[in-house]
Amino acid sequence: MSYSTETSNPSDIWATTTDLTTLRQKLLDLFCQLAYQEGDFVLSSGQRSSYYINGKQVTLHPQGALAIARLILNILPADTQAIAGLTLGADPIVSSVSVVSVYENRPIPALIIRKEAKGHGTMAYIEGPNLSPSAKVVVLEDVVTTGQSALKAFERLQAAGYTVDKVISLIDRQQGGAELYKSAGLEFEALFSIKDLQTHYQQK
Repeated sequence: MSYSTETSNPSDIWATTTDLTTLRQKLLDLFCQLAYQEGDFVLSSGQRSSYYINGKQVTLHPQGALAIARLILNILPADTQAIAGLTLGADPIVSSVSVVSVYENRPIPALIIRKEAKGHGTMAYIEGPNLSPSAKVVVLEDVVTTGQSALKAFERLQAAGYTVDKVISLIDRQQGGAELYKSAGLEFEALFSIKDLQTHYQQK
């Protein structure tokens, strides 16, 4: 299903609802409509899969981005001082969460972590505001399979002197990521499991 560019009626703008249960359900609808596909796919991990989730179809969707930000802010630890993620999948997530955090009277800066060091200037791996030493940072991810992307972000942040003990993902494919994070001493939480998506997709 493609995204309609027609101007929405105010009644169609569901992402502003104050009911987080309804918000979560509408976001799940959006993932099933725009991001979830069945077929034969090769994932970034090299594994073959009978389904694929293109998270950017939702993270770059106006209502999807707002819903994601509000739901993530609701589960972020109270002492979170920044959010971060590995480019490219996490870029729209950390950006939307940071912007919406201001409207929630809880401004949280965002960091974007490069896969390779910047080739000029500061040669940095991490882009964004300079934080105080040992600042508490939560790693955000769109879809977790093996967990390697968020783990790389965690390692870069640790090397920069930040404190990281939690990863939050939009979707957990339940293929080893949670176990990897646990072995690294990281708490892990996802908005949805792959079972949530597939059950809802079949019902639709």
